[in-house]
Amino acid sequence: MAEAAIKQSVFTWEGTDKRGKKLKGESRAVNPSMVKADLRRQGISPLKVRKKSALFSSAKKKKIVPKDIAVFTRQLATMMSAGVPLVQSFEIVGRGHENPSMQELILAIKADVESGSSLSSALAKHPLHFDELVCNLVNAGEQAGILDNLLDKIAIYKEKTEALKSKIKKALFYPTAVIIVAFIVTAILLIFVVPQFQSLFEGFGAELPAFTQMVVNLSDWMQSNWWKALLVIAGAGYGFMEAKKRSPKFAHTLDRLVLKLPIIGEILTKAVIARYARTLSTMFAAGVPLVEAMESVAGAAGNQIYTEGILQMRDNVATGQQLQLAMNQSGLFPNMVNQMVAIGEESGSLDAMLGKVADFYEQEVDDAVDGLSSLLEPLIMAILGVLVGSLVVAMYLPIFKMGSVV
Repeated sequence: MAEAAIKQSVFTWEGTDKRGKKLKGESRAVNPSMVKADLRRQGISPLKVRKKSALFSSAKKKKIVPKDIAVFTRQLATMMSAGVPLVQSFEIVGRGHENPSMQELILAIKADVESGSSLSSALAKHPLHFDELVCNLVNAGEQAGILDNLLDKIAIYKEKTEALKSKIKKALFYPTAVIIVAFIVTAILLIFVVPQFQSLFEGFGAELPAFTQMVVNLSDWMQSNWWKALLVIAGAGYGFMEAKKRSPKFAHTLDRLVLKLPIIGEILTKAVIARYARTLSTMFAAGVPLVEAMESVAGAAGNQIYTEGILQMRDNVATGQQLQLAMNQSGLFPNMVNQMVAIGEESGSLDAMLGKVADFYEQEVDDAVDGLSSLLEPLIMAILGVLVGSLVVAMYLPIFKMGSVV
């Protein structure tokens, strides 16, 4: 059945409802007969069913992004909470999705569920979009008969996670923007503006000041080698990404250095702690055993240092050690977090305490990102001002020198 779901095509159809009103739309199915059967179940009498051209059906496909999965999870949770049957929920959510790729994914999962597969098994067939954590939570919900409740928890988890990712991207955007804008402005000035002054200086017949000569030499080099500079930057970027992907040692060293960066490192540390607390809280509340939950939490940490630390904590907890003591020994968590976890373990409300820790650190990240944005906005102007000002001074120094001689 999974192969049939993969081979589903888009069909356009026309039909009439019970009142004789003409309707038309699109459906995904293996063949026209399944489309007609589906329309009849909805009370529509099919008149025409045609396969849509592959040229048009694939032209508007978009990549499935994590935000699409978060929205889908929330929609499914809402449908289930309202008492809508699972298969019908997939039908409603799938048909109404704007992204054809997401629609195809949802209807493929629906087909698997209709064939008798559990929802967790159907989701597990798409590991690029539904990780082990989500599949484990859905499986726990199916086993306990509280799937609607677990879907709501997953939806909250996904929404919080995506919001946190968005904040981190926002925090990293400004420093990157400073570097890129500064490079572009400097390159434009050196390639297009400085040569205009250079032709003027040649008529002076006098030796240029050292600072001006340095800028002119740099301009000459940029005019003839700008493409080499671009290749070096592109190559360095590609090499960096490949080294991070292929070398665990490089990725480990990089993650350690990132956490030590001023301001940015603090924000990333708080984000990892928030993600750790949110993930563990969600899984523990779903009834997933602590040791098993920490396996998924380690994978969701997003930083090699914390991933290794959490796996070591898992091993310690598996031998009977309290979570709070294992966290304290790791040296990765602030004392406040350790104390909150200790209180949660003693009172039997670990999931609630971890939820409060996640809320606190998510707010901390939000405030830090807003503060960083306010700090970097004038910093961008200052850096650009220094760069442009230095080039202007370099170009006008010979003119000032000639004026002083006169």
